[in-house]
Amino acid sequence: MKTRGYVALRAKEDLIPYEFSRRELGPRDVALDISFAGVCHSDIHQVNEDWGPSLFPMVPGHEIVGIVTAVGDAVKKFKVGERIGVGTFVDSCRTCDACAAGLEQYCEEGNTQTYNDKERDGTSICFGGYSNVFVVDENYAVQVADSLSLEGVAPLMCAGITLYSPLKHWGATSGSKVGIVGLGGLGHLGLKFAKALGAETTVFSHSDNKRDDAMRLGADHFVVMPEHADVATSVGPYDLIISTVSADVDLAPYLELLKLDGNLVLVGLSGKPNAIDTFQLVGQRRTLSGSCAGGVAELQEMMDFCAEHDITSDVEVVSASDIKSAYERTIASDVKYRFVIDASTF
Repeated sequence: MKTRGYVALRAKEDLIPYEFSRRELGPRDVALDISFAGVCHSDIHQVNEDWGPSLFPMVPGHEIVGIVTAVGDAVKKFKVGERIGVGTFVDSCRTCDACAAGLEQYCEEGNTQTYNDKERDGTSICFGGYSNVFVVDENYAVQVADSLSLEGVAPLMCAGITLYSPLKHWGATSGSKVGIVGLGGLGHLGLKFAKALGAETTVFSHSDNKRDDAMRLGADHFVVMPEHADVATSVGPYDLIISTVSADVDLAPYLELLKLDGNLVLVGLSGKPNAIDTFQLVGQRRTLSGSCAGGVAELQEMMDFCAEHDITSDVEVVSASDIKSAYERTIASDVKYRFVIDASTF
């Protein structure tokens, strides 16, 4: 299947137009015309090899939404014309305990990432969503409600599920006190989800610049850290705090805000080790954890939740020729709150 997209040919290089071929449609495959592809900060990290060696040529993109154009003979989940979403991985071993439990993101053999990875054959490079068409096994895609704007849905495929999964796993609900560190592409969705789940929600930020936005999006409290940690203390203690920032952050002030058996969960990745004072953990049996996206079943659960509560990402739509600018502005935190690429411009 002839495909047009944008590619990084080598590390740290600007993306350029690129033509390549997708695989032929298999019995359980679904083909889609991509409508929008989200720009995730991890795309930038992997193009720049911030997290280690990457595979090139690289077509980034793991926040994909579009319309089904063809289905394989054995496909039961989708029909031509339906809306479809694809997230951070497109395959897994399917047999390990994690896969059997619907936790393919933790596949014991390693799942197949949507890009910067090889297919299960160990040879073919996975090309991501910065393109006009895509092919995926039906078991690794989700249905998208007609009521949701496709451009606002695209970031839900990574940023959304990355926040929804820990909020659900650690039981955020009515009566919970939840903190979201950072109000960016991930954090603004974490705020929306936490409020929809009924939690009393605080946004922690390094400056006062986003206070008005946080309150507009539903925050109960906004605290500039660490200068006003006393305010956070008066609001807390917290059941759950999720850090979404990719910069280096001192975790100590947030650990101190947790209640007995409270959890600090990291989803933002700086790529550098954190220093931890273990006395902060043992004193109140606190937990420092990490969380990685969600399985396919949970991704569909999140999409249904979004349809019920009318939740999408706040986005700025750009053309493919604006990817370089979008990367620069993402690094500078100059977007409210996620860039998505109009795939018709590839």
